[in-house]
Amino acid sequence: MDELFSQVNKPGRYIGGEWNLPKKNFNGSLIKFALCFPDLYEVGMSNNGIRIIYGLLNREPDVVCERFFSVPQDAEKVLRSSSRAIFSLESKKVLNEFDIVGFSLGYELQFTNVLNILDLGGVPLFSRERKNSDPLVIAGGPATINPEPMHEFVDLFIIGEAEEALLEVISAYRILKVQLKQGKISREDLLSELSRIEGVYVPMFYDVSYGTDQGLARFEPNRAGVPEKIKKRYIADLDASYYPVDWLVPYIQIIHDRISVEIMRGCPNRCRFCQARNQYHPLRFRKKENILKLAGDLYKNTGYEDISLAGLSVTDYPCIAELLASLINVFKPKGVGVSLPSIKPKDMVGSVSELIATIKKTGLTFAPEAATQRLRSILNKDFNEEDFMNAAQAAFKAGYQHLKLYFMIGLPSESENDIDAIFDFSRNISRLRKNIAGRSGQINISINTLIPKPHTPFQWLAMATPESIVHKHQHLRSLVSRDKKLKLSVHNLEISLLEAVFSRGDRKLSQVIFTAFKMGARFDAWESFLNFDIWKKAFSENRIDMEVYLRQKNRDSLLAWDFLDMGLPKEQLLDEYDKTIALQRDSDIIK
Repeated sequence: MDELFSQVNKPGRYIGGEWNLPKKNFNGSLIKFALCFPDLYEVGMSNNGIRIIYGLLNREPDVVCERFFSVPQDAEKVLRSSSRAIFSLESKKVLNEFDIVGFSLGYELQFTNVLNILDLGGVPLFSRERKNSDPLVIAGGPATINPEPMHEFVDLFIIGEAEEALLEVISAYRILKVQLKQGKISREDLLSELSRIEGVYVPMFYDVSYGTDQGLARFEPNRAGVPEKIKKRYIADLDASYYPVDWLVPYIQIIHDRISVEIMRGCPNRCRFCQARNQYHPLRFRKKENILKLAGDLYKNTGYEDISLAGLSVTDYPCIAELLASLINVFKPKGVGVSLPSIKPKDMVGSVSELIATIKKTGLTFAPEAATQRLRSILNKDFNEEDFMNAAQAAFKAGYQHLKLYFMIGLPSESENDIDAIFDFSRNISRLRKNIAGRSGQINISINTLIPKPHTPFQWLAMATPESIVHKHQHLRSLVSRDKKLKLSVHNLEISLLEAVFSRGDRKLSQVIFTAFKMGARFDAWESFLNFDIWKKAFSENRIDMEVYLRQKNRDSLLAWDFLDMGLPKEQLLDEYDKTIALQRDSDIIK
């Protein structure tokens, strides 16, 4: 191993041995679980889901859970040139020595990294090619909200929140493992038993067919006993659920190098574009006293000097001011900072504003999403400009020098006037600080392209054309160049297009992913690594048109993800979709 470490950048990614590492006996454990995150160590170790599953499984006396992360080009080259396999951080075991290989899929553009980890670990890529002696390959996480593009590579998916369902999978596997390894039951028999667990989806037990328009025509079970719809799992009581406090402390800097305390799941807002709200529905909160205890235990066990509150909309937490006051009262004397993600303007008033003024001035983030009320109404985005002006003034008075604003482009009925409004809106906010501190504030403008995601009211909409997106990017750059206090960041168009295709995709895309992987596609979510020409060639070789997945869908179409029950009826989404169309029609008349 020393030879590998001497030939790669950041060898700290591979050495393991972090502070708080659990001491488990690999050979003495009945079930050996490989927890895989298909991105770099620095990204994976910043993921709360990875930390939760890692701690949860290692609490089981007969289970050992060890970590695998994607290796960058330098490490992959060393491994392949020396015919060595990827190994776990804990005991340096090879992937195919494990019973279960579990992937956390946080993003669609990590799919080729999944194949690379399997390939480097000596595990057959295709589910149909695996034998009883091969590991069971499972996956969960946000990107499994539409699992179909990965159906050829994953034996089973856990849909929704995995904590309870995964332990049920482990419990069933515990009973059947000996029979499987002795050849008394087949992998199909094992998967059949596991498919009885609520939230478990086994792709091989379902058949699909396509119509002449290339759209999905049929999706149905091919055996008795499997559910027609897979019901999403979720944790009913956050306070009763497991949350790790003995965090591993890496030897190298990671993306979010701090304590993160999850205070809620779900979101009370009903933005029509937001997939996360529907994915983490229903809304649940942790009790204040439990949050304070978690924060205290995490600080004691890690020594981190920053605490972040995690959730989709943390300022919607009940009594957020009291929670912040308690955290600041406990941790400020210790020199520990408290930070919040994106803030709702209406919450930046009164005591919350005063408390935020005491927090380390690293910048505040707001998400207007659109700069005109007309578009915010179509999005159903709760954002009041007067509240925001007051919030920005309060922030500047408190000593903040820069704010970050998130906007989207490619919205229904969007015009060039709406793009101009992003510039005007941001410049006006910048100038607010001049009236307070004598100099304009720095405004960082982040632009993302709307992707009409599954399980949202926008899932039937077409994505904006690449040509229109390019034009809007260019127009915004031209506008922002006029003001040195505005800084523009736009999300890579090619990454957005691939994300849209794979989030809205079907089973035919498995072969595209495999082809792109064989051509060398890796780390496609990273602009510096993405080779879009590989993807264009992969689609072409498989005679699949990307445009099929970007176009408008009929409201009565069978969608690739319709077999998933996410807890919100399709009729409810259709009702919101119809409201979107009506609002768009009305706003077009006004324009």
